[in-house]
Amino acid sequence: MGKQLITELESGDVSEYVFLCGEPERVPKIAALLSGPKKVAQKREFCVYSGSLDGTPVTVASTGIGGPSTAILIEELTNLGSKTFIRIGTSGGIADGLDKGDFVISSGAVRADGTSKSYAWPEYPASAHHEVVLALITSAYKSRAKFDVGISLSVDGFYSENKVIKDGNVSPMSQTGYMPSFMVNRLSDAKKMGVKNIEMENGTIFTLCSLFGLRAGAICTVSDVVPWHPTEKVLDFEQNMADCIKVGIEAMRILIGWDKKKKGAKFWCPTQG
Repeated sequence: MGKQLITELESGDVSEYVFLCGEPERVPKIAALLSGPKKVAQKREFCVYSGSLDGTPVTVASTGIGGPSTAILIEELTNLGSKTFIRIGTSGGIADGLDKGDFVISSGAVRADGTSKSYAWPEYPASAHHEVVLALITSAYKSRAKFDVGISLSVDGFYSENKVIKDGNVSPMSQTGYMPSFMVNRLSDAKKMGVKNIEMENGTIFTLCSLFGLRAGAICTVSDVVPWHPTEKVLDFEQNMADCIKVGIEAMRILIGWDKKKKGAKFWCPTQG
């Protein structure tokens, strides 16, 4: 397929296996752990590098913030042959027991975004692929990381959805303290539903990849926690993100190894040998 409309990527620029992240600045940090990292493209919020992992070509690409730009990238990478995606990102912790620096491996997402709704019914689930989830769990155990697994809340509004403590009360982050009534208990309701964390891309990634027959998963560090369980913990974010990246890299290595053993099987698990 020819040059893509937005990213201007072309055939041969990207691989079957892709790491996704929000920040363009994080792309070279991930690519640095690959062999032969090389910048392929820089267009708008989309920074793309190529490299290899144990001889297998791998791509690293930034989505920008939120669903619209993420969907554009998924569409154009898929046009060029990408099939497996691991997102390495940041999130806010919602569930009890999560602290700054912990990792959340998403098994699915609440689609509280707008982009995924332009692709599928509201009832359509945003599910991570079981093989990617299992590879991330395996990698996290190997690294002895502190992590949890579960549902993410994917939203569009960073300031409208997040809350802070102000004068001892949970308050909106939006300008002038604006918060409509339907937002007042939104995060506490999500917690009651067992949601682990809040972020802005998983719902779109999981929905599109399921629709297109692709594999996707995500691991996010908890860069902050919801205000009802504040913490005084000081996080070395750069080191924490470096550790998260290593878990993601190893998970992709595991997936590549499993794929070599699958021999074309439609359904497969590691116990099949």
